[in-house]
Amino acid sequence: MSRSDPTVRVRHMKDYACKALDLTEGLARDDLDRNETLRLALTHLVELVGEAANQVPPDRRAAWANIPWAKVVAMRHRLIHGYDLVDYDILWDTIRHDFPALIAELDRILTPRP
Repeated sequence: MSRSDPTVRVRHMKDYACKALDLTEGLARDDLDRNETLRLALTHLVELVGEAANQVPPDRRAAWANIPWAKVVAMRHRLIHGYDLVDYDILWDTIRHDFPALIAELDRILTPRP
């Protein structure tokens, strides 16, 4: 599988989203306020999900229309360019509420069909 294969980027998206979700397992939103390392790690993982999404070619995005590509990429842009104004409530909600559905859709793409 080469880096030009769009499923490589989809796998990256899934891996980073899973890592972010795993890091929040058993934690509450308040834990994010108390732990700078956690904030930095989660911010970076969400940025990586968005960057990988940004690398998926437009024709594949169209074929995999159940992924909210524009929103995923926009979140990356917001975190990168608005690094000094990160809304950690949105970051937390994205990981805890949006990533499980995103991971499920990414799994559908990555699971070979007979």
